[in-house]
Amino acid sequence: MPEEVLFKSESSQSRDEIASYLRNVAEKLEQGGSITLKAGSESVTMEPPARPTFEVKAEREGPVDGPGELSIEFELEWDEHSEGAAGGSDSLEIE
Repeated sequence: MPEEVLFKSESSQSRDEIASYLRNVAEKLEQGGSITLKAGSESVTMEPPARPTFEVKAEREGPVDGPGELSIEFELEWDEHSEGAAGGSDSLEIE
């Protein structure tokens, strides 16, 4: 299935700034509201359902025997035409 990027922003931020963004998203999720992403003249508003699929991924990109780039990715996904998705049964822990 082809992917259409609706919004993208990438910039160097302090850990405190990133935590603030994540807190804002968490508050919107708790309130059941929509989430609006804005950067410059670009913006997109999305309304996650009550039970989206939550994916967490830790990655290392680069050569096997050399330094690489590390990342942690958090993703919410849902079918555009449904109220939520059935998720896996594994229990996630973030410490």
